[in-house]
Amino acid sequence: MSQTVLSLKNVTIYQENKVILSQVNLDVNHGEFIYIIGKTGSGKSSFMKTLYGDLPLTEGEGHIVDFDLVSLEEKQIPYLRRKIGIVFQDFQLLPDRNVNANMLFVLKATGWVDPTEMQNKIDEVLDKVGMKGFANKMPHQLSGGEQQRVAIARALLNNPELILADEPTGNLDPQTSVEVLEVLKSINANGKTVIMATHDYALLMKFQSKTLKCEDGSIFEVVQRTV
Repeated sequence: MSQTVLSLKNVTIYQENKVILSQVNLDVNHGEFIYIIGKTGSGKSSFMKTLYGDLPLTEGEGHIVDFDLVSLEEKQIPYLRRKIGIVFQDFQLLPDRNVNANMLFVLKATGWVDPTEMQNKIDEVLDKVGMKGFANKMPHQLSGGEQQRVAIARALLNNPELILADEPTGNLDPQTSVEVLEVLKSINANGKTVIMATHDYALLMKFQSKTLKCEDGSIFEVVQRTV
């Protein structure tokens, strides 16, 4: 496994032909936990979307978990996303099936076939996030924090090298946000690289880590006490 899971050199990020971020230079090493902060509209989500192939990279050089973002073809995106766990603000659980079935859907979609192996993996990731006893619950029976824990478990199913969390606490109350971040920190402590976009500065102060800020079309590292 490469020590560098993400490398961007002289990257410009566009959204509908508009420059969002320019001259982005960044290396993320295996095992790091990095916050991406900035005001609404500063480019956090566009940055994250570029990393998981939702926005094409057309200017500069970019490599993520051994994929070249510039030459990335649409047919390669599902394979990229198998190596990246993505956690969204709005959970994106399938409402018509229980937690276990949500997990099975992802495993089948990414090529798993053995029922025993699939169930063992589901049990493993739900246990990691403290949700093993909720496998038969429907999403609407879960609190927001519980749904986000399930979403994090789902992101772990294919043993990704990198977790991208885009405002994962944005819809949660402060105490639940702390609990979700503790889950992400625990996953990071076990060796996973995590990049988390957030606007929750209280979390940054409670769980300090390397912080990058999107502002005025640039992204740069900041010292936490000045964010």
